[in-house]
Amino acid sequence: MFIFNLCLSNVLRLACLVFLAVLGRSTVTLGEGFRASLVKVDITPSEPQWLLGYDPRQSDGVHDHLYHRIVAMDDGKTQFFLVSTDICGFSPSWYDQVVRELRAQTGVKPIQVWWTVTHTHSAPEVGPPGLAAVFMGHRFQHESNPGYSEWVKRKLIAGITEARQKLEPARLGIGYGLAMANINRRARDKEGPTFLGLNPDGPTDRTIGLIRLEHSDGKILTLIANYAMHGTVLGGENRKISADAPGAVAEYVEQQIGAPMLFINGAAGNLAPIYTVYPDFNSGHLSQFRVLLGDKIIEANRNIGPTTSNVSLTLGEQIVESTRKTGIGWDPELSNYIRATSTGETVVRLPVRFLRINSDIAIWATPLELFCEIAIEVRSRSPFPYTFYFGYCNGWLGYLPTKEEFAMGGYEPSVSAFTERGGEDLVRAVVSYLQGSEVRSSRRSDGP
Repeated sequence: MFIFNLCLSNVLRLACLVFLAVLGRSTVTLGEGFRASLVKVDITPSEPQWLLGYDPRQSDGVHDHLYHRIVAMDDGKTQFFLVSTDICGFSPSWYDQVVRELRAQTGVKPIQVWWTVTHTHSAPEVGPPGLAAVFMGHRFQHESNPGYSEWVKRKLIAGITEARQKLEPARLGIGYGLAMANINRRARDKEGPTFLGLNPDGPTDRTIGLIRLEHSDGKILTLIANYAMHGTVLGGENRKISADAPGAVAEYVEQQIGAPMLFINGAAGNLAPIYTVYPDFNSGHLSQFRVLLGDKIIEANRNIGPTTSNVSLTLGEQIVESTRKTGIGWDPELSNYIRATSTGETVVRLPVRFLRINSDIAIWATPLELFCEIAIEVRSRSPFPYTFYFGYCNGWLGYLPTKEEFAMGGYEPSVSAFTERGGEDLVRAVVSYLQGSEVRSSRRSDGP
């Protein structure tokens, strides 16, 4: 009897070991819970560069450094990479080329990568030249530097690869804040069309959307701060390379919290910093944005509630078609972004990305300079408690004003590739997607 019990005990012990081994293999297969990482890569050029954002001008020095800031997130099933780069913008064709090479080298799919820019107007042009010139003419007719673009691309691919390797157990928190650092720039006058200036009575979006990522021990890993504001504290007279206010704010917050911060621009198509287009750093009050926006981000961070390691990520994409304005050119490299309909109309094929985090956070992104009213309307109609818009994402297809602002004329409507219906087309499609996503989320069972 003793021998039988001993044998039975050994059998049970062996069975338990086999079960634990299988469980261990399943855990590895499905992932290790929520993980995240942060990589910061310096992309400051060492030689003079042509700066993008105003009339042609070549840099004559460096005021502050430019960076790729890269966050990787992994819920065990889905990996996601968010990049914030201190440049003005680039063609969607450049994004397509970079993510093709990234996939060939790493297996990371394009839908997993959101590449945003801070929209500083004091950084070099990156990617193939010509897109901006199609919309804005002589303002962007300058020499290109494919060597610098190639270097920026290599740095990005290396940074994403490193972020993937550095993934570690993490926690996530979410919150909102408020900052009065921006102002509507669609100035009105009794005579003539709307012009670029300051409009204190115009629509603004002063909401800070904030994501906090922590190490497993609760120490901060990084902040992702979403705020709508042009990177134009410095004007066209400045020739020093700079990340402008978004970079100044990111560096200040990093110094205060001891961890890097990603500045993700929002619907800033009609929003300027409250101090704008100054000729130099002192007259532009650049340092004041540390208080105007940096301290408000830090305050919002303090107000974030408990974080969680129970995180699920869901990625999505939608192509929104809207009529292309007649009489405007198009870059041949962007042939995939337009389509001729059976009626002879040409439509822009606008890629919209979506990220759902758990059941209460929705983020959507486009390669646009969106007017803030459009993002505000989507947020107000979204079924998700937290809805963020990431602008200047995966390229740049110009401005998308509202129907009302098209009627007011001025700079942005005149250079937009869209018609006055574009904003309504986008809102309708995005709200429909978010409402459908919320239904799918509520029906999902995550199990016990």
